[in-house]
Amino acid sequence: MLKNFLVVFIFSFLILFNTSTSSALSPKFKPLDLKPLPYGYDTLEPFIDKETMKLHHDKHYKTYLDKFNDAIKDYPDLYSSNIYDLLACLDCLPSEISKSIKNNGGGVYNHEFFFDIMTPDKTYLDEELEKAIIRDFGSFDNFKDSFKKASLSVFGSGWAWLVSDESGKLSITTTSNQDNTIALNLKPIIGLDVWEHAYYLKYKNNRSGYIDNWFNVINWNKAKKNYKNTLK
Repeated sequence: MLKNFLVVFIFSFLILFNTSTSSALSPKFKPLDLKPLPYGYDTLEPFIDKETMKLHHDKHYKTYLDKFNDAIKDYPDLYSSNIYDLLACLDCLPSEISKSIKNNGGGVYNHEFFFDIMTPDKTYLDEELEKAIIRDFGSFDNFKDSFKKASLSVFGSGWAWLVSDESGKLSITTTSNQDNTIALNLKPIIGLDVWEHAYYLKYKNNRSGYIDNWFNVINWNKAKKNYKNTLK
């Protein structure tokens, strides 16, 4: 509770400070750029097809990015803020754009995380993260089963996450639409997009098959870094 209060206080102070000095600083709007995929569109095949990756990145993700940029372009006090900080303090934002930041900023954050947690290269579960998974789920197979059940339980569109609290304890959670774990004060380790646009061209309504195959493209090296960052 105290931590959340401090975040709100500091963020509000920064907005007020920037407002009082905005005329002198005259910040210039710099829209966020479309972050390229860290691999080729077709390199996740046969698990995720080329056409899905092109549509997912070039259309869906870009749309969220464009709408996010449009939402903040008239609010110079927010130009220097990153998406994570904005999503962490939605109550600090002007009421007329807070919903758009939540939806479109969330879409940007979630998709960039999702694209980065996949790789065409063969990676292996880190020993430290594996021990944590076994500690908190009993076994890796139990974790995998629990993650799949959570992914299948998302009604409509949303996400499934392996997350860590500040002590390193792991759990699985889900979010709807483009909501994420930031507001829950939980750090994502891996995250799976279960919106239909992430899999429908190849898997149709077979979300279960998509989930099973997605485990073949998880970037465990990136997951290791995500987990280690929660322990700092």
